[in-house]
Amino acid sequence: MRYLMLVCGVEPGREPSDEEMAPARAWTAEMTARGVRRSGDQLGPAGSATTVRVRDGQVLLSDGPFAETYEQILGYDLLECANLDEAIEVASRHPTARWGSVEVRPVWTG
Repeated sequence: MRYLMLVCGVEPGREPSDEEMAPARAWTAEMTARGVRRSGDQLGPAGSATTVRVRDGQVLLSDGPFAETYEQILGYDLLECANLDEAIEVASRHPTARWGSVEVRPVWTG
């Protein structure tokens, strides 16, 4: 099954250092080697987001993220796991789970 893992936390307000990114790179290497991480990446700052809505046929744009929240989505990973238990185990090993949160959602296959 495929799962989308959303990595959430407080943005540091600057580009993370190589030292700060080392645990995430180690997690990425391990999960890629295990064959459960299919793709993923770090996202740009939430302030660089554009939210798009269509109402009554009009395209409405808003600068910034969809919601004003303390934590923002910092990155994502697409996982291929046997089941939710394995996806949770993978997510629990991500370094951000120790100071932020990691949301795991199944991808609909329709």
